[in-house]
Amino acid sequence: MAEKGNWRIVQLPNGFYQTEYQDLKQEDTWHDVTRRETIKGAEMAIDSTVEHYAKKIAFLNGPKVVKTFK
Repeated sequence: MAEKGNWRIVQLPNGFYQTEYQDLKQEDTWHDVTRRETIKGAEMAIDSTVEHYAKKIAFLNGPKVVKTFK
């Protein structure tokens, strides 16, 4: 979920757009996440989710040092 390449946007019969991510274990399986009125809104939702999970992955390496003192 931390890579945009694992996502897609599909249009639903009601005209809304649904974001989905690909199941990494079963490549032909997609999981729906959000529904938005516009493609732009759907892509913004994907971008924010990718950013969120990328930050979580970064913290697996330990805390980020932002300042040290001498």
